[in-house]
Amino acid sequence: MRGIRRRGSAGDAPSRVGLLRERGFRLYWGAQSVSLVGDEINILAIPLAAVLLLDAGAAEMGWLTAVALLPSLLLSIPGGAWADRQANRRQAMIVADFGRFAAVASIPLAYACGALTMAHLFVTEFVVGALTVLFRVCNHHVYASVVAAERYVDGNALLSGSRSAAAVAGPSTGGALVQVLSAPFALLVDALTYLVSAVCLRSIRAREAPPAPREASGLAAGLRWVTANRTPGLLLAGVSMLSLCHTFLMTLFVLYGATELGLSAGALGAVMAAFGLGGLAGAYAAPRVVRRIGLGPAIVAGFLWFSLPLLLVPLAEGPGPLVIAALIAAQLGAGCGVAVMDIAANSYLIAVIPPTLRSRVMGVVQTANFGVRPIGAVLAGTLGTALGLRPTLWIGTAGAVLSVLWVAASGLPRIRELPENAEQRREEHEEAGV
Repeated sequence: MRGIRRRGSAGDAPSRVGLLRERGFRLYWGAQSVSLVGDEINILAIPLAAVLLLDAGAAEMGWLTAVALLPSLLLSIPGGAWADRQANRRQAMIVADFGRFAAVASIPLAYACGALTMAHLFVTEFVVGALTVLFRVCNHHVYASVVAAERYVDGNALLSGSRSAAAVAGPSTGGALVQVLSAPFALLVDALTYLVSAVCLRSIRAREAPPAPREASGLAAGLRWVTANRTPGLLLAGVSMLSLCHTFLMTLFVLYGATELGLSAGALGAVMAAFGLGGLAGAYAAPRVVRRIGLGPAIVAGFLWFSLPLLLVPLAEGPGPLVIAALIAAQLGAGCGVAVMDIAANSYLIAVIPPTLRSRVMGVVQTANFGVRPIGAVLAGTLGTALGLRPTLWIGTAGAVLSVLWVAASGLPRIRELPENAEQRREEHEEAGV
């Protein structure tokens, strides 16, 4: 099987450092990195505001998570069709950043005025979720404009490293900020990161792929491409199942840790930060894993590496130090696995999706990844109330492990390297049994 074999493209450290010397990628990477830290603060601060200030229970936590993710289910595909018709997707990302700043900043303002309610949190989460969908469906166009195809794995490794570093700094910083300032005011830091991201994006000067012709910009084009290509289609089925099941854990984790396990906000932040440490290790290792075992096998390994350690979460019990050790081990392993999976899978998808369909297909990808999460959140809240937190976490983690079966059946284990062009993509898919 042929593939890209350029010197330095396999993911060595000098190649990644070289990318940071390129102004366009450096600004793009900076925009992503700073907003990721704010996102991690958001993930901890808003649920804690609901639990500590508004006495939210399992059902309300489920609905809060669901409202934040509902735009991914409703808007990803139409948003992708809209983005493919635009000549300047970067400008749309800037508008999304300014909108998210205003929405998140409204929470501490409402709290200061004594007017913070669950309804306010629901509305804010929906608005931020909708703007995040807009940001994401445009994102891959901008990424492709600042990174050469043969360096997709290197670029994704750097972005994954930033995501993991944010996962280290964000929860620990967020936990400390919540304890010192209270949960609503910790969100001021999150809001400011969106402004920094917007400034970085405004400074990029790169040519994006031309907009798709209007007659070729139907909503269903991305879905048709996914269903017509078996390998990416089954990959997305696995991603969807993994995402749905992982949402069980994410929806109930703060409530589970704070109530059943008796962890403080600072301890929860430290445990969640371990996910980022694992992600840093995974981001460093991923290019080497891809080079050693191949792109497709790395995706399969990432699925297992991500899901298996999560079984330690419902297993956690006993003395406090033992509980914390189990949760840290789960987060370290899962963080490492998700970094390997994300880097390999994102590089594969960016390479195989035709540029004129990029946002529409990525809308389908976002629906598969994020759109199922509201369903998972509502199920988690409902089952958590009916069955208890620990049995619900067992259901979610067991399903996450089984999601790898989709990927194993996709033909990805036989795909070794990034395809270079459309003809090669067809050959590789044929060899994989598509």
